Amino acid sequence: MGFRPDYTRARAHAWATLARCYVKWNEIEDSAADGVGKIREFSNAKWSGLAEANIKLIPRVHLEWPNRGTYWPSDMTTGDYSSPQFKQRVVGLVQKMGRAWDNDPRVAFIEMGLIGYWGEHHHPRVDGEMQKLLGDAFLANFKNKLIMIRYPSDFQKYPFGIYWDSFGHPEEAVTFIPAVEAPPLAGRWKIAPMGGETAFDWGTPLGKSPTDAVVNNCEKVVGLIRRLHWNHLGWLSDYDASDPQAARNAALIQKAFGYRFVLDEVRYPAAVQPGKRFGIAFSVRNAGCTPLYYNWPVEASFLDKTTREPVWRETLDSVDVRKWLPVEGRAYTVRHAFDGPRLPRGEYVLALAILDPAGDLPAARFAIANYWRGGRHPLGLIGVGAKPLAAVVTTFDDLAEDTSLHYIA
Repeated sequence: MGFRPDYTRARAHAWATLARCYVKWNEIEDSAADGVGKIREFSNAKWSGLAEANIKLIPRVHLEWPNRGTYWPSDMTTGDYSSPQFKQRVVGLVQKMGRAWDNDPRVAFIEMGLIGYWGEHHHPRVDGEMQKLLGDAFLANFKNKLIMIRYPSDFQKYPFGIYWDSFGHPEEAVTFIPAVEAPPLAGRWKIAPMGGETAFDWGTPLGKSPTDAVVNNCEKVVGLIRRLHWNHLGWLSDYDASDPQAARNAALIQKAFGYRFVLDEVRYPAAVQPGKRFGIAFSVRNAGCTPLYYNWPVEASFLDKTTREPVWRETLDSVDVRKWLPVEGRAYTVRHAFDGPRLPRGEYVLALAILDPAGDLPAARFAIANYWRGGRHPLGLIGVGAKPLAAVVTTFDDLAEDTSLHYIA
């Protein structure tokens, strides 16, 4: 979630853990004979190093980019969006995309794309027959990744999120905002991401440039993000980070996006006995505006006080972080019991973390100061066999400066 630059610029961005990659159709399939291997080869070549940088991707396959080019396969007719051949080929491509990307941990969400300029579902618009064809194909071939579409008036029978590529433009907002706030889309943000980008090349944008929008319209941007439960935005991410006011306002905007899990209270015994059951309980609020859209596991661990490495860890299988919705004044209480770790008598640090299943490594983080490099949150001292002499951990690392997080692709 958050600021979402192009994948080629994401590693240089102060906040980005999410990026978009435009994919030309003929880059991943230039003829019907091309198999899923071509998509995997493209992905591995283009996306190398992103897992090490803890960046996830939103790919969008497109066929046409005005004033730049068309990217139709060599055995298809350019501009033919309605023939039986196109319908057969587009379903076949979605099947290959699903085989390549549905279990690829580098992929966060999928923007449907494919139809029209920039894959934005205009020139031409997606008619009812094509909506059913594509909707059914994406549902059948993406069981693990969430799908996003361009216009809220389309695909209403499908559980898809939306990419609004002119976010905040009054020319579109007059119809777009009422559509996403009325049934059947009013609660869609609870299960599917809302994202896209601002635009600065037509109509009445949020500013003259990304920097102008961040500096002079920060309050409006934050208000729209929170009102509409927005997960991410691109183009706005191209603000000038060397501008002090832009940097300050960008931090406020980043904080508004997506989830923001605040731990208010954690309860646990001062000491446990090896092999004996013990329980912990904590209270968490989502101070953001969306859920975390995938059920990433929550881990409790005992850390070595010196090395800060886990000597015991276990996930809380009763917890589903997708259910921590941003409801004002609501806190979620989690209780879980464990078998006491069979560790040498002594003092350890109790910690919590949210893991990326791609490697079971700490990834999403709580919005608290109790933080150690590597992604775990030290909560306090706990004894094995005897109570610790003290209970409080007082030395923390700066969460924003930790660049060590990664996952396994």
